[in-house]
Amino acid sequence: MASKLLMLLLSLLSLSQMTLDAYIQETNLGGNLFLVNRTYVLDREYVPQDLVAPDVLKTNGDITMRREAAEALERMFQAAQQEQGYTLQAVSGYRAFNTQSAIFERKVNNTGSAKKAQRLVAPAGTSEHQLGLAMDIGRKTNTDLNKNFGASPEGVWVSQNAHRFGYIIRYKQEWTDITGYAYEPWHIRYIGEEHAARVFAMDVPLEHYVASLQEAVFGEYLLAGGSNP
Repeated sequence: MASKLLMLLLSLLSLSQMTLDAYIQETNLGGNLFLVNRTYVLDREYVPQDLVAPDVLKTNGDITMRREAAEALERMFQAAQQEQGYTLQAVSGYRAFNTQSAIFERKVNNTGSAKKAQRLVAPAGTSEHQLGLAMDIGRKTNTDLNKNFGASPEGVWVSQNAHRFGYIIRYKQEWTDITGYAYEPWHIRYIGEEHAARVFAMDVPLEHYVASLQEAVFGEYLLAGGSNP
């Protein structure tokens, strides 16, 4: 992992000559790289302002996500159909704070403890779904959200091609200790094509990518500031 992070850091130094302002915009709330987990928690009042219903096959008509992510999802679903004949289906997109809270409480009741539930469902405020940048997806014939999706032809295609459309598989099996969540091959997160291509190539979790980007951008900035007091 250390060698991967070193390579990532060197690669990020040339990331489209990203400026400090651009980095801040990307990683602040509303940016595609905004990090949400148990450490970085969203306020209960946060609702994205540009939620739309993606024009894809959906399990219900209430599924929405942010416009840029929705348009990318449409392109990905179209490519899956045109390139391989796979029909993907959107299962769950944006979730409000209260909705996530109810889902988490149900999981606590089902598993018998909050600790067990937290491996499977994000507590309210810690879910990427509240950002409007995440989507749970399934197959046309099976929309159950389980590990079997990852081994299906559709799931394998998504894992190998989602980055082309700005998406990453957010919770891989080998990243559980870092992300805090069990393997979820159905959960994809939009971060933009350029960033997604780099995360895919380096095979690192978003936590490591954002931290390395911060070091690449702010490290150079702080050095420059230190030489000109």
